[in-house]
Amino acid sequence: MQKAVIQLETLSCPSCMQKIENAVKGLNGVNQDSLKVLFNASKVKVDFDSETITVNDINKAIEDLGYPVVKSKVKSA
Repeated sequence: MQKAVIQLETLSCPSCMQKIENAVKGLNGVNQDSLKVLFNASKVKVDFDSETITVNDINKAIEDLGYPVVKSKVKSA
């Protein structure tokens, strides 16, 4: 398992947070219990199985919703 911290452009509404949460939870290889979408900080924190999914796949799922990813950091859990 690896941990990702993904910095987004400023989130403008709580429903944005819910959309991102649902999209990331639906990805295979994401630890759903670890997922946190931080509204005020505009960050997503999540643990994922790097053999199943990459941080780029997670970033793409978020960006496909229309929320630009500013940067992402990954470290071993």
